Amino acid sequence: TSAATMLCQIIGQAKKHPSLIPLFIFIGAGGTGAALHVLRLAQFNPDVSWDRKNNLEPWNKLGPNDQYKFYSVNSWHMQWQTACYQCY
Repeated sequence: TSAATMLCQIIGQAKKHPSLIPLFIFIGAGGTGAALHVLRLAQFNPDVSWDRKNNLEPWNKLGPNDQYKFYSVNSWHMQWQTACYQCY
């Protein structure tokens, strides 16, 4: 198959030029990370609806405290700010 021959070519190039190994590692890690991120967005993002017959607007079912972002800065900042104001 073409994937097997491509992998053989990459391994052959890595044997001839060992300085290319970090490049192959970082490109592979970047591609894997991008694919996993797209998969995560497709599964957990409220903007994506896989079942349009039974769940037309999934974003309306989110509560005010549901976190669907990968990293939410404001929620941590608000908790920290309320804790600091209670100290004084």
